[in-house]
Amino acid sequence: SVSTRTVTVVDTTAPVVTLNGSSTVNINISGAYTELDATANDHCDGPLPVTIGGDTVDTFTYNTYTILYTATDSSGNVGTATRIVNILDNIPPVVTLNGDSSINVECGDTYTELNATAVDDKDGSLSVTIGGDTVDTTSVGTYIVTYTATDAAGNTTTINRTVIVEDTIAPVVTLNGDSSITVECSDTYT
Repeated sequence: SVSTRTVTVVDTTAPVVTLNGSSTVNINISGAYTELDATANDHCDGPLPVTIGGDTVDTFTYNTYTILYTATDSSGNVGTATRIVNILDNIPPVVTLNGDSSINVECGDTYTELNATAVDDKDGSLSVTIGGDTVDTTSVGTYIVTYTATDAAGNTTTINRTVIVEDTIAPVVTLNGDSSITVECSDTYT
């Protein structure tokens, strides 16, 4: 008697897709992204071509992009890998003084803080923190006032204003008595 056995060889294992380079890439805004590609190998078919899909990286737009790498073997098994590309904010905010960067104040007068404004290319308008020296208009000297703004990515800009407290007004001398006095010869002048 004869017995037969049918052996069916199947391939149910997906190809292995391996990224060239890191699975996460961080690029500063307006930087260059170079596609590193990926390789694929299947245990039955050997090396396979890789198709790149997913997001298109725009290095001029803050975002997180996912790139998908796919390889399909002759049995229809699909292997994938992904790479995350983060476009980061490395541009600090612009801080602009209200008024001049150097101000002279007369000793004894009042110093009025003019403040500053800050704008970030990603975050828009930002608050400004004032620091540095405290201007004491009763004391002649040079004071440096700092204005700082920090965006959401941690980029910081600080600018300074110089406030010079000066004494340019001569003292006022006031006479006791009249400004013109007549004294008789030999009399005492008091």
